[in-house]
Amino acid sequence: MKTKNHDAIVLSSQTEKDAQRRFTELLKTAPLAEDELLANLGLFLTSKTLSRILFFHEMYRKIVNTHGIICEFGVRWGQTLSLLSALRGIYEPFNRHRKIVGFDTFAGFRGMAEEDGAACKCQDGSFSVTPGYEDYLNELLGLQEALNPISHLRKWELVKGDALETIPDYLRRHPETIISLAVFDFDIYKPTKAALEAIKPHLIKGSVLVFDELCDDIFPGETVALREVFDLNALRIQRLPITARVSYLVIE
Repeated sequence: MKTKNHDAIVLSSQTEKDAQRRFTELLKTAPLAEDELLANLGLFLTSKTLSRILFFHEMYRKIVNTHGIICEFGVRWGQTLSLLSALRGIYEPFNRHRKIVGFDTFAGFRGMAEEDGAACKCQDGSFSVTPGYEDYLNELLGLQEALNPISHLRKWELVKGDALETIPDYLRRHPETIISLAVFDFDIYKPTKAALEAIKPHLIKGSVLVFDELCDDIFPGETVALREVFDLNALRIQRLPITARVSYLVIE
């Protein structure tokens, strides 16, 4: 169920795992010129990874005409933050108010609870990243911004620490915050509930909330948290046919 590195949960068949392993080998040994490698990353996109990119493209299009910042709760390696930064550069490169803020411990799960069940076989510290990874990610996000207009205005922030403390603290320090897009990928109950409670007063009609583990028997805590903070009967939880697990709702 898990790989040997950083506890990633994989439900692929052995045939799929073998193909993915070969994809990785081909990426690491790609006989491309260095100055052409980034321009040809599409060589290594599978339908699964491309579907997630297309999903977030659709989510970004939904918020272009709403005001506010983007938050991701559960950054891990930061691929979604980088993707959202690139989409901002495409759709609204001069919107200095569209700040992108990522919250994570950068040390894996913290605060596993009874609501999370036992199916994920996780514990505090699961889904960690390599030490000091946030510095690497900061540099990547800086380069994303440097390749777009008004790069002298920093429009991203990584907030490291326990979500139960860092999210309320961030919102106290930034009372002007309106949240246009919130991406929930904490996976587990306590930080997800804390985030939902903290951002609720900062949402507007049209705000988009994205969830990675709703209705997921491996990570039930995310659904429990949403049910306790919002009335599920009042929510229209939607998905796109191109993705299997990720879902979203629009505040109405």
